[in-house]
Amino acid sequence: MIVYWFLLLISSIFAYGLGSMSTMVLASNYVFRTRLSHLGKGNVWISNFRRIYGVWGFVRLLLVELVKDILPILLGGLLLGIKGHAQVGYVFAGFCLTLGRLFPLFYDFKGSHATFCMIITAMFASPTVGIATAVVVLAVTFLSRYIALGTLAGAFIMVAVSVLMVDDQLLLRLLVFTVVLVFVKHLPAISRMLNGRELRLSFEEDITYKLDQKF
Repeated sequence: MIVYWFLLLISSIFAYGLGSMSTMVLASNYVFRTRLSHLGKGNVWISNFRRIYGVWGFVRLLLVELVKDILPILLGGLLLGIKGHAQVGYVFAGFCLTLGRLFPLFYDFKGSHATFCMIITAMFASPTVGIATAVVVLAVTFLSRYIALGTLAGAFIMVAVSVLMVDDQLLLRLLVFTVVLVFVKHLPAISRMLNGRELRLSFEEDITYKLDQKF
């Protein structure tokens, strides 16, 4: 029993620690070799990033996020697999990863969306749950232009499909706990959406930078 708890402790520390690290900082230091934070925030950051780095730049940034999220989940499965509970290890690490993303230790516990790691955690629990979550997140985000709304809709579907597809009660509880974290973190975003103050995701290119050029 002591070994089991020790393995859980190692998994939780590694997953929460990586979750607390900023993908933008990691990409700045090890992939793009430049400070991405100077591109701005919100839609300005997205537009400027797309203008400078293009589609391939987004793919590289996505790969950084993917590696950062998958590594701790794989480690959790590997460690708990020693005791014959690999799938529990995957989802437990995913829960700790989401916790780190939403409440990062290195940034005064002020995080952002945990959409990507929520989907990956669902994938490791059940491919059906993961695919359903991803499809709903993408569809609602595209139609509404609200990332927060897409994430919340995906979280709701994640629980609904998990209840139907996941038989292991421990796995189901961990998935529900993960969704609760996401929901609690997004309460301010719900308030902003209701008041019309939440920023919408823009798919249009920001060309205001051209006003700064000399003619």
